[in-house]
Amino acid sequence: MAVQVPDNVVADATGANRPTSELADLARGRQRSLVRSLELWLPAGFLILLFLACFVWPEVYKLPNPTRGVLTQGLLPPFSPGHLFGTDQEGNDILSRILYGGRVSLEVGVGSVTIGLVVGGTIGCLAALKGGRIETVVMRALEVLLAFPSLVLAIVIATYLGPSELHVIWAISFFGIPAFARLARGNTLRVRENTFILASKLGGTRDRRIFLRHIVPHVLPQLMTLGLLGIGTAIMVEAALSFLGLGVPPPGPSWGNMIAVGQANIDSTPNLLLIPCAFLFATVLALNLVGDALRARWGAR
Repeated sequence: MAVQVPDNVVADATGANRPTSELADLARGRQRSLVRSLELWLPAGFLILLFLACFVWPEVYKLPNPTRGVLTQGLLPPFSPGHLFGTDQEGNDILSRILYGGRVSLEVGVGSVTIGLVVGGTIGCLAALKGGRIETVVMRALEVLLAFPSLVLAIVIATYLGPSELHVIWAISFFGIPAFARLARGNTLRVRENTFILASKLGGTRDRRIFLRHIVPHVLPQLMTLGLLGIGTAIMVEAALSFLGLGVPPPGPSWGNMIAVGQANIDSTPNLLLIPCAFLFATVLALNLVGDALRARWGAR
C-alpha cells in the first residue's frame, strides 16, 4: 500500500523525508558557511600570494635590481619586454620595486605590531592581575600616551631617530602599545573572575603560572585579531612616513616613496602612482577583511 507524502515534505539526498522548510534552512546554512569561508580565505589567499611574491619570488626568479636601473630605459610603459609594470624615470623596474617595497611594508607591519602586542599585552595583563595602585598608575600613563595623535607621534619619533626601516618599526610600535594594553587589561579583568582562576589562586599557584596557563590563551585571540588590523594601519603609517621622507631613504624601494615620486608625475605617467596605490589598498583591505572574519569566528565561540 503506497504511503501518501504531504506536499511540504520531500526526500533529501539520504532518502529521508524532510519538510521543505528544513531543507531550505539547511541550504541557507550551507550558503552562509560558504560565504564566511570565502570572506576569510579569499583575502588570506591574496596575503599568502603577496608574501610569497615579496619574499620567495625574488630569491628564486632573478628580478632586475630595484635601485640600479638603466637611464636609457626610463619611463617605459607597462607590458614592455622584460618590464611587466614598466620603469620609472631612472630606469628602475617597477615590478621589482613593488615587490621589494612590499617586503619593507610587511616587515614594518608585522615587526611593529609584534612589539606592540608583546609589550602592550604583557603590561595590560599584569596590570589587571596585580590590580590596585599599580594598575591605576600604569593605565593612566598609557591613556596619556594614547591621547597623542598617533601619526604625529610617529613623525616626531622617526624624525628624532632618523629615516630607516628599523626606526620606523620602533616609531610605529611605540604608539601601538597602549591599544594592546587596554584590550589585554579588559579581557584579563573578565577572565580573572572565573572560578578556575580563583581556584588556582586558592591552591597557591603563582601569578606567573596563572598568567601563562590561563590568561594568555584566553586573551591572545583578541590580541591577534587587533594585531591583524594593526598591521594594515602600520603599513599605512609606514607609507605616510616614507611619503614624507622619514621612512626608507631613497633610492631604497618603499610603497610610500614610490607614491611620492608618482604623484609628481601623475599627468605624464600615472602608472607610477596607480600601481603602488593599488598594492597598498589591496594589502590593507585584505588584512582588514581577515581580521574582521577572525573576529567574527572567535566572537561566536
